[in-house]
Amino acid sequence: MKKSAILLALILFGISLSFAQNQTEKNIETYSRVWDEILNNGEIDQINNSSFDENVVIINSPENIKGIENFKNYYQNFLTGFSDINFDIINIFGQDDNIVKHWRFKGTHSGDFFGIPATGKNLDLEGVTLVKMKNGKILEEHDFMDNMEFMGQLGLISDAQNMKLIDSVYSAFSSGNVPGVLSQMDPEIQWNEAEGNKYAEDNPYVGPDAVMNGVFGRIMTEHEYFKLKDIELHEMSNNQILATLRYDAKWKNGQAYDAQAAHLWTLKDGKIVAFQQYVDTKKLAESEND
Repeated sequence: MKKSAILLALILFGISLSFAQNQTEKNIETYSRVWDEILNNGEIDQINNSSFDENVVIINSPENIKGIENFKNYYQNFLTGFSDINFDIINIFGQDDNIVKHWRFKGTHSGDFFGIPATGKNLDLEGVTLVKMKNGKILEEHDFMDNMEFMGQLGLISDAQNMKLIDSVYSAFSSGNVPGVLSQMDPEIQWNEAEGNKYAEDNPYVGPDAVMNGVFGRIMTEHEYFKLKDIELHEMSNNQILATLRYDAKWKNGQAYDAQAAHLWTLKDGKIVAFQQYVDTKKLAESEND
């Protein structure tokens, strides 16, 4: 009798476990299908009471978003703000009514997105969503992603790597590693020397070779030494870095000079795309002609 009771308990446990597994699989299938239709097919009306609980919630800051209509309005921003959307679920798994989704969202910011005008930038971002289901419907979502990366890709804040890149450029220049400096430049970089500087005659220098031949090569040929000192970097908006510094240099056929200067660097996708120099050109000219 005791053995029969144990056997019955095991059978019931197996049935319960199988039912739970089947329900989890159905939840994952429903969830994956719904979001494919909403984002990849642009079917915002799939956010309805057939697939979403009427009390659906997005865990959000500063306050949660509740209810189907508010949920729908929230995600309409993604369809309005981005074109060429490609939403991919990289991995998804669950237990009972809980689902974890690792996703990747790609698109072009071509429209208004939560009040942010189109930037034309491409977005390629990964994140994770914690999901709760109820009776086969989506009840709650909580997204986790790198918001700084999100804003940076749209060009709304500067890339955190910009400061490191420009710092490495000055380090390379100071050590005489000119090829290292050139390697950080975009092939179409536009380099401008300060107006009044003798090297400004062919502004803008387009491309690393033009910068090498028109600026760096001439500096090295015409100077006994040319050093940069007191360099301070200042992060700006729109992926720009401002450097304040001094030139400690001496012309081969002239005098030494110590001149205040500023450099405005513009970066994109990890490369320098523009440079603007500001310097006391009067001091440079007078020292060369003395």
